[in-house]
Amino acid sequence: MTVQHIAVIMDGNGRWAQQRGLARTKGHREGLEAAKRIVKAVADLHIPYITLYVFSTENWKRTEEEVGFLMGLIQQHLRAELAFYAANNIKVRHIGDAAALPRAIQTEITDIVKKTEHYTGTTMQLAINYGGKDEIIRAIKKLSIGELETLTEDSFEQLLDTAGVPPVDLVIRTGGEKRLSNFLLWQTAYAEFYGTDVLWPDFTPAHLMEALDAYSKRTRRFGRIV
Repeated sequence: MTVQHIAVIMDGNGRWAQQRGLARTKGHREGLEAAKRIVKAVADLHIPYITLYVFSTENWKRTEEEVGFLMGLIQQHLRAELAFYAANNIKVRHIGDAAALPRAIQTEITDIVKKTEHYTGTTMQLAINYGGKDEIIRAIKKLSIGELETLTEDSFEQLLDTAGVPPVDLVIRTGGEKRLSNFLLWQTAYAEFYGTDVLWPDFTPAHLMEALDAYSKRTRRFGRIV
């Protein structure tokens, strides 16, 4: 089966570090390197879309120190990786509530989206300050009372952060957990799920190929009898 859109819940950075007696921040740095490996592999496979769950609306509940580190890491990554995006022809999009992010990160997001908008390879969506429920509520608030009467699934999708992007075919979650965690609730309605106990910093392109192989052996019915 052809894969158009992969979504990844990159879980296990903190546990990876703790297992090695390291600070959780080290796990997040290693997780960033894993993300680059996987995004490059997806680009090499000519898969059109990948969405990475970078920072959820619930992640603000973590310690002030960890949140501050993650915000700094995100800002640093956005600024430093332009050459990586150019070399791999990757277009960057942001999904999530940008208005609630620090102004410096908002600026970096706007800048990297603008600088990569002409690339024609894989589109990478970075879910930063993203929550599926929040996205749906924000989309509803764009509607007038009159528009509700003629609302369809197709027209509602155009109000979501992912407007113009096909639904998710495959969700990959690392770290052993088996839940969506408020990620792309609308877009994953008929997605296939692949879970692994591998912690995100250890996830490699070989693991990605295992997930794609498992996906290729499934039958997607979309409610039909096949």
